[in-house]
Amino acid sequence: MPVPYFRKFEGNFPQTASAMSARREAVWHLLAGITVGLGAYYLWWRWTQSLNPDALLFSTAVALAETAAYLGSLLFFYDIWREDDTPWQSPPTTRREACLEGDGSITVDLFITTYDEEVDVVEPSVLDALKLVVPKQTRLTIHVLDDGDRPIIAQMAKRHGVNYISRQENTGFKAGNLRNALFRTSGDFLVICDADTRVLPGMLMNTLGYFRAPDVAWVQTPHWFYDIPEGQDWARWLAARKIPFPNVLASLFRFASGKARVGADPYLSNSGLFFDVIQRRRNRHGASFCCGAGSIHRREAIFENALQQKSNAVRRLSQKTGAEPRSVAGTQSLQPYRFHVSEDIYTSILLHSDSTRHWRSVYHPGPQARMLSPWSIDAWTTQKLKYAGGTFDIMLRANPLFRRGMKWQTKLHYLATFWSYLGVLWMPVLLLAPVVAMFTGIAPVEAYSLAFFLHLVPLLVANELAVSVGCKQHDPGPGRLLAIATLPIQLRAFVMVLRGKRPRFPPTPKTPGSRAEYRRVYPNIAVLALFIAAAIVGVLNYLRGAEGFTEPVLIVNLFWLGWNALAMVRAILAAGWTDPEPQSQSHAGVEADAVVHA
Repeated sequence: MPVPYFRKFEGNFPQTASAMSARREAVWHLLAGITVGLGAYYLWWRWTQSLNPDALLFSTAVALAETAAYLGSLLFFYDIWREDDTPWQSPPTTRREACLEGDGSITVDLFITTYDEEVDVVEPSVLDALKLVVPKQTRLTIHVLDDGDRPIIAQMAKRHGVNYISRQENTGFKAGNLRNALFRTSGDFLVICDADTRVLPGMLMNTLGYFRAPDVAWVQTPHWFYDIPEGQDWARWLAARKIPFPNVLASLFRFASGKARVGADPYLSNSGLFFDVIQRRRNRHGASFCCGAGSIHRREAIFENALQQKSNAVRRLSQKTGAEPRSVAGTQSLQPYRFHVSEDIYTSILLHSDSTRHWRSVYHPGPQARMLSPWSIDAWTTQKLKYAGGTFDIMLRANPLFRRGMKWQTKLHYLATFWSYLGVLWMPVLLLAPVVAMFTGIAPVEAYSLAFFLHLVPLLVANELAVSVGCKQHDPGPGRLLAIATLPIQLRAFVMVLRGKRPRFPPTPKTPGSRAEYRRVYPNIAVLALFIAAAIVGVLNYLRGAEGFTEPVLIVNLFWLGWNALAMVRAILAAGWTDPEPQSQSHAGVEADAVVHA
């Protein structure tokens, strides 16, 4: 049996996420305020003084896209405005302290969901779950939920003394798998794990204390990928290929690529910005949404909300048909965990909009589990398509913005998520604007004059400083590149949902790619070719003195094309990436919250 690829990363553990200092937060707020003001001033100037009258439609389209991007920045700034962690408490030792009825022990069910993952992926998750430190007066039961109904997984579960739950069909995919297990278990709290979720020993000790508050429905912990390739030093990589002047070229490549090491994080899987900045700061309003794996749920909240949803469905159907509610009730099933590709965020929306119990979530900032990142372009595109398709489907068919029970602060957080995906409507305009300019010599502004740069450059500088300070030690650059690189995937998901197709995607593959696979990035390759053609045509037009091709037009649009092209190149390089170093490349870190919160 070959050794699983992720074994070489066994020594990797997450480091404790640091809180934002009051001084840094004050600087962030100052810079954010300056950026908002400069952005408003720039847009006022764009709409009142800089539209190109000779190409009004083109100029207006670009100005609209810039306005939409500015609104996205406002929502992002709101999203991450302030960090306010929920004070940690020790685990409850009685059912009353956990806001539970009855006597006896507090019971916890840990679900490990699997469908087609290899035993080598699932078994380490089971073994790490068995190492959990269980608080006093708490009883833990581990369940392997096998939607593939495989004897080999059943045997593995029996060998380690954990419960095995399967079903004959996989209706509802992961949501259906969870629902099936919910009706066959009875734990007061549920820990949700994917097949590759390897919990750290202190997970229960660090999270159960939040449930001392009766309105806490679930606790979300960060996703931390322990197998992200660290890459190889540029100089060493160049020297191994006998390229002259490796040290000199290494500095150039580091600057051009924006990456300190070649092959590092090829799929931009580092999720620190999303979890340690966005999710963590949504916690100030109890609005961090559930991300599935690594979350702990109060069973009462799930079932109580399911009963409420059933009651609402019965009432609506009764009013529509004129039938008695009792006769209608039997036709409506109880639906904890809706059958949806994004059952986690769907459940979050239902609970956050519960006007009766006012459920809230808590975000625990320290990673409590290790997970596997995508290691192939198939896994990467499957994951991104799933995220985008699920989000668009919820946005169009179950939009939380129209739910009466949800607080407006929470709605704005969800709107920030939706707005980032709605970039598919205006990002193409910003991508193609320099292409149009380089082919035609028509600029989206009246002129690339001194006034243009005086309005734009201060805004760009202020925004860069604000985001850099606001995001702490996390680099926002990869996220920006990812937004552009995944645009073809998001467009595909958007069109699919608009056509009425419900997202139905398989689990993200947990196997590494063995060879380059470019078919997944054909759209990116086509767009990159268009960028290169536009750059060549623009330069040639400038050299022959064509009308409209001035030096400012050439410089601005070449820079614009270069940034957009870099994002496309990142996706294409990811498609060609394979593990270059089969030997160990891991570095042991500091295990976050290993036993108990410090």
